[in-house]
Amino acid sequence: MGFTAASLIPPPAAQVGGGAAYELKKKSPSSGMNWGRRQMKGQRHGSKAAVARLFGPAIFEASKLKVLFLGVDQEKHPGHLARAYTLTHSDITAKITLAVSHTVNRSQLQGWYNRLQRDEVVAEWKKVQGHMSLHVHCHISGGHFLLDFIAKLRYYIFSKELPVVLKAFVHGDETLFRAHPELEEALVWVYFHSSLPQYNKIECWGPLREAACVGSAYSSDLVPPSDMPRKCPASCSCCFPAQSLIPWPQEFEQHQA
Repeated sequence: MGFTAASLIPPPAAQVGGGAAYELKKKSPSSGMNWGRRQMKGQRHGSKAAVARLFGPAIFEASKLKVLFLGVDQEKHPGHLARAYTLTHSDITAKITLAVSHTVNRSQLQGWYNRLQRDEVVAEWKKVQGHMSLHVHCHISGGHFLLDFIAKLRYYIFSKELPVVLKAFVHGDETLFRAHPELEEALVWVYFHSSLPQYNKIECWGPLREAACVGSAYSSDLVPPSDMPRKCPASCSCCFPAQSLIPWPQEFEQHQA
């Protein structure tokens, strides 16, 4: 996703990749997590606009997408059968690889190129108190102090590219969405993982159908921690899966507990 210059120093294998450019909205007093919604697309500072011109528009090209279904029923609702997405991109071939499986496809992340670039995006479907939502994880910085110097750029690029990622999810998993079109109305929660507080945050991007539209506008209202979907404290049938499919540190979920 255009991280050749921005990702030359890989973070530890235990973390995920990602980023964008939004103002700090709200800081959780106990954990340093920031909570906010995306701002209107037009509200950019001059330096951010220059970066946008440098990297060009984010455009989804179906011909460049390769989809791997690894042991999942293509039509089975993710509220009943665990479903995760692992997406990687090659700057050499411009190809996007999407794995649809029951958990993160670790083998997709093991090659030297992927470890160098660290531009993967991983996501999982969750049913919380009966409501479906898509949870997307991206890594901004951490693991090496030099990543802090390019965190702003990584944050911006990932935000610009995430609508393309979401389009890839919908297009690549089209059999699921044809069988269950209501999933396109599910809220998208984006987790930006960073060692810097201003980039370590969760953003609500609204319904998937809208979040996947490049150039669409989003509300700038605050999203307080109380708006995050929370699992029932006891075993129940309205929350699934019981544990996150993302094996990386779950500091955001710990904050909600």
